[in-house]
Amino acid sequence: MKHNQSGFTLIEIAIVLVIIGLLLGGVLKGQELINSAKVKNIANDFRNIPVFIYGYQDKYRALPGDDANAATHLGAAALVPASAVAGNGSIDGLWSSVSATDESQIFWQHIRLAGLANGPTTGVADYRPTNADGGTIGIQSNNGTFVTITKNAAGAASLMSGTYIICSTGILGKYVKQLDITMDDGEANTGSMRAADPLAAGQSVTSAGINDGQAYTVCMGV
Repeated sequence: MKHNQSGFTLIEIAIVLVIIGLLLGGVLKGQELINSAKVKNIANDFRNIPVFIYGYQDKYRALPGDDANAATHLGAAALVPASAVAGNGSIDGLWSSVSATDESQIFWQHIRLAGLANGPTTGVADYRPTNADGGTIGIQSNNGTFVTITKNAAGAASLMSGTYIICSTGILGKYVKQLDITMDDGEANTGSMRAADPLAAGQSVTSAGINDGQAYTVCMGV
């Protein structure tokens, strides 16, 4: 007895392949949009901080974090920098500091109390905000001794330009490269924006040497 064998026609297979192609294309496009959104958010972090500084100076004629009259300007909750450095026109302390006595940490509380940025103003150990990749963002004055992010393989320093140094940690390599193209010269170890490998004691890296899946610290002089 003869049995008919059922199967897919070429047209049906072609339709399935087209659908799979569309789905894959949609997934890839969606991931591309997510990546672009993250880079845009991280770029905005770097762009917004100078705006906070200028806004505070315009309002109080003082530098956030360095404001000797912060209690008068912002209320009793405001952290006041040490009298030895208060009002000297510099954001003293390292960008990575978590000490409530360092101006680089106090900076974030001041701009929030001034209504320039969102975030906690009391009761936290670290006032620094986070970026779109979950890393922390910090700021310090560029005092000419900032070499952690700028040293090359030989350990030589290449000082960054700008009055202030803004650093953002935990940024994946694939975003680092796109970020430098967007905001600087497209090379991760030159220009006003630099990337460093935290696993190599902050050694600066070239764009070609960046691992897309590894996290880096990115700093920019403004």
